[in-house]
Amino acid sequence: MGAPPGYRPSAWVHLLHQLPRADFQLRPVPSGFAPQEQEYQQALLLVVALAGLGLGLSLIFIAVYLIRFCCCRPPEPPGAKSPPPGGGCVTWSCIAALLVGCAGIGIGFYGNSETSDGVSQLSSALLHANHTLTAIDHLVLEMVERLEEAVRTELTTLEEVLTQRTELVAATRGARRQAEAVAQQLQGLAFWQGVPLSPLQVAEDVSFVEEYRWLAYVLLLLLELLVCLFTLLGLAKQSKWLVIVMTVVSLLVLVLSWGSMGLEAAAAVGLSDFCSSPDTYILNLTREETGLGSDILSYYFLCNQAVSNPFQQRLTLSQRALANIHSQLQGLEREAVPQFPSAQKLLLSLEETLNVTEGNFHQLVALLHCRGLHKDYGAALRGLCEDALEGLLFLLLFSLLSAGALATALCSLPRAWALFPPSDDYDDTDDDDPFNPQESKRFVQWQSSI
Repeated sequence: MGAPPGYRPSAWVHLLHQLPRADFQLRPVPSGFAPQEQEYQQALLLVVALAGLGLGLSLIFIAVYLIRFCCCRPPEPPGAKSPPPGGGCVTWSCIAALLVGCAGIGIGFYGNSETSDGVSQLSSALLHANHTLTAIDHLVLEMVERLEEAVRTELTTLEEVLTQRTELVAATRGARRQAEAVAQQLQGLAFWQGVPLSPLQVAEDVSFVEEYRWLAYVLLLLLELLVCLFTLLGLAKQSKWLVIVMTVVSLLVLVLSWGSMGLEAAAAVGLSDFCSSPDTYILNLTREETGLGSDILSYYFLCNQAVSNPFQQRLTLSQRALANIHSQLQGLEREAVPQFPSAQKLLLSLEETLNVTEGNFHQLVALLHCRGLHKDYGAALRGLCEDALEGLLFLLLFSLLSAGALATALCSLPRAWALFPPSDDYDDTDDDDPFNPQESKRFVQWQSSI
């Protein structure tokens, strides 16, 4: 099968396509794209389950670390005011993890934009293909209506005018039969008319889903950015309540990061399977949804020398018939107009209709060629299999960095806030306030000295 122009499966497609797949019973599953088969669905769900396993292991590790930190910490000697050794290293490791998380957020914004660009390119290609198919139907309908109108009016009236000349009436009836034959041949060229599958509707559905996907990722990225910034602010201000709140929110974002990682990994694996050999799946799916013949679909999706134009015979017969009508009208104009002057107006109107029909016919021939629709097919594949897949991989990297950074921060934050001064609640009190414990103690000492 011929690949669309400008599209070749990338190295990432080949790499992801070679990854082994298995169902819930850990039996090998072929890597061919088959979303309707239960085994293939289980293989993708197993990829999501691996992310869930990673989430569970990370939560267990964090819980064990925090329990060990809280319960197995040696007691501090009374009166000790110096921070325990290694405290500064813990704080800086937490800050470094949050900065890595911020870098991952930048990668996530880029991946989200790339994915959106790829889906937009897919939607644009579908809209252009819909415009081409609609133009074909419109041209065919317009030409058929013009020819039928010419048969009903001008040619019928011309027969009545030329009744006295039998040979001229026969020539007129020959032109009439040719016009009816052309109209019948043209009706078979509107191959997409009445097809239930609409590229316009598919493009609208894809854009609708992509809009909410893009918005969900933007909200997730902004949420993690706020968590990182406010956690860094809490460490800088040594505010225990802010660090505690951000710890709880970090746990929520950690769950979301692992969940998005599973969805991204499954989408990337499935998309790589589709992009490795898209023609077979697209042909079968379009045949089922539209009911069109394999010859028509293969011509437009493959567009190579091995597949002939299924409309070539109709186009050839129509072109010959239009040429015959044109020559017959010229003969009638030479023979009939000198004897029947009233026929001149009818013949001029018929020639005008024929000229417009021939112009539309040449435009129809260009639209029916496979180059235009095949180019849209290639643009859709490039948007989906290059930009969108690349964006998914960047989002996968973001989720991985986010999960690692948040897990490190969740382990480091309790040890960091343990180093905060115990008088954190009185940091903002005024030194001259008599209700300040330190000021009250100095006041009692002053009275004793008196």
